[in-house]
Amino acid sequence: MEALSVRIINPKVKSILLDLEEMDLIRIETKPAISEILARLRCNESEMPSLEEITEEVEWVRKKRYDAKMQNNH
Repeated sequence: MEALSVRIINPKVKSILLDLEEMDLIRIETKPAISEILARLRCNESEMPSLEEITEEVEWVRKKRYDAKMQNNH
């Protein structure tokens, strides 16, 4: 069996594909958008970090990298 990804340009094609699926010639599988996947992952998390907490963590990592870089240059 071969799997293909198809972008539908003309909406009329979708009905043709659905007809082919009904005749058991093809199987249509939809994949969730990345935003849907992220939303599901986030709702499983009991306590999401705030934007402030994320910013603090990013700044801490940047400072750590900068300090390490400065130590290597001396």
